Parts: sequence; C-alpha cells; structure tokens
Amino acid sequence: MIAHRGASGYRPEHTPQAYRLAAALGADYLEPDLVATLDGVLVVRHENELSGTTDVAEHAVFADRRITKIVDGTAVTGWFAEDFTYEELRTLRARERMPALRAANTAYDGREGIATFDEVVALARQESARLGRPIGVLPEIKHPAYFRRLGLPLEELLAERLIALGLHQGEAMIQSFEPTSLRRLSVMTDVPLIQLVDSVNAPNDFLRHGDGRTFADLISPAGLREISTYAQVLAPHKDLVIPRTANGALGEPTRLADQAHRAGLSVQVWTFRAERRFLPTGLDLTGELTRFAATGIDGVFSDHPDIAVAAAAKTSLKV
Repeated sequence: MIAHRGASGYRPEHTPQAYRLAAALGADYLEPDLVATLDGVLVVRHENELSGTTDVAEHAVFADRRITKIVDGTAVTGWFAEDFTYEELRTLRARERMPALRAANTAYDGREGIATFDEVVALARQESARLGRPIGVLPEIKHPAYFRRLGLPLEELLAERLIALGLHQGEAMIQSFEPTSLRRLSVMTDVPLIQLVDSVNAPNDFLRHGDGRTFADLISPAGLREISTYAQVLAPHKDLVIPRTANGALGEPTRLADQAHRAGLSVQVWTFRAERRFLPTGLDLTGELTRFAATGIDGVFSDHPDIAVAAAAKTSLKV
C-alpha cells in the first residue's frame, strides 16, 4: 500500500503530518513527489508551481517572483520552486490543495513547511523503527526533462541522495512518467524503477524528442517488454486495468495486469480515493479496491491508506 503524497485524504498532501499519519494507518511506502530548488535541493511538492499548496502568494517579499512559464507544453502562472533557494522556501507554509473537496484538511493549513526528500526518508525510518515494520519511500521525479534544461538534473540529484542516505532496494523505489529519465536512473542506482503510465496522451520526453509513441504504445506487449529492460514495475492509471463504462461504473478488466506480469513486471495501480467524485458508480472505495484486487495487481496508490489496508486484508491484494 503506497500512501499517495502521504495520507492526503486526511491531511494536506506532502506534509510531515500526512506522512506520519500514513505510516500509522498501515502504509508500506510513503510517496514524495520531488522538484528542485534553485540551489539543487530536492523538495517535496506535486508541482513546481507553489501557489496551489503553499502560502507563497501572501509573502510580499516574493511578489516579483510571480511569472508565467511553459511547463511540459502548458503555460503556468505562479511561483516556481526552481526560482527559490531552499532557505527561501523554508519560510513558506503548506496548505491543502483541494480545500473545496477536503475542507476538513484546511484545519491543518500553515502548521508545517515544505519538506525535503532527506526529511521524508528520515521520517520513514523513524516511523519504521517506532512501529516495528519496514516503511519505504517511493519518490516520483516531476518534470525531469524540464528541470534538466534548467541545469537541475533530477536523476543525478536523486541518485546522489540515495547514496548519501544509504538507501537500498528494500527501502526505496523510484517512479517517473518519462522513460528517458528511468533509463538514466537504471545506470545510476540499483533500486527498483517504476514506469508510470497515464490513460491518455504520451510521455513528455517522447513529445520533446519527436518520438511518436504514446502511453498506449508503452502498454502493448512489445512496449511492456521494452519497459522490462530498464524498470521492474508498471504503474498504470486504474482505467487501464478496469475501464469505466458510459455511466461511470466499472467495466470488464483488461488483460494489462496479466500481460505486465508475463513481461516480468509488477503492477501498482493509481490512484484510489474515497471521495464520491473519484469513485465508480455504485461502489465505495472498499468495493472498488475489491474489484481491482481480483485482477491480480500487486499494489495500489491511495490517499486513504487505512481503507486500502483494510480492503487488502479481505482480498488477495499483496500490500
């Protein structure tokens, strides 16, 4: 059970409190998304734009840093991690990303700042010792091709931290949507690598390099065999494993999990959330997870670790 940005259904995502709660609720892995600061520190944010999850807009001293950038082909306006030193980022406070949906989480706004990757690793180790069971970290490097063009190569920065922190295969796995990034990492580290696959479009590095393949090509039998040459895990969007019908219900499972297994890949599916807007018609989160467990998948990303762990206990899901 991978705690998606921590127990983000209950606390603001990517905060130490979200990670601690996730560990207490039974998560096997904590998932920090990583971006880089101006001075090359890996910090934990889902996006490099900061205004959606911090109070940066309220800091008058940073008003002139607001800018519009093209990030992976999309114009984004706001404040960006790569324009701040780590010492400057430490002055910001974290807040709930979806306040309209998760109003209860806003009670925790402003309590904590932006964590570094090193701090999440330390937290996982502390909670593992306290709870008496292994808890690993499963970082995703965000926009790696974009950051490389800025002279902030996330792969090298992360590989350096893995060595410095002594992280090994049992403690960490690394994920990315960009195959080029994972290929780079495959010669830098021996921790397992995870190919993320979306249900639409194409990897950003393919688009940048003029490669006409899409995510659909990656999950063809030939694509899966190619992934197995540099990664150990396939992490598909859940609609690729069980698609939705026209009325929003779960349809018939695809053969993706079985095909990935035959290619030698484990399968970890994302993302499972308890709020009604994310659920299939006619099912709660436990019911949804039960259906997915029957497909033979090996793990799940969830914002609600307690529900996922309880559902796994009643099924064959291997968490």
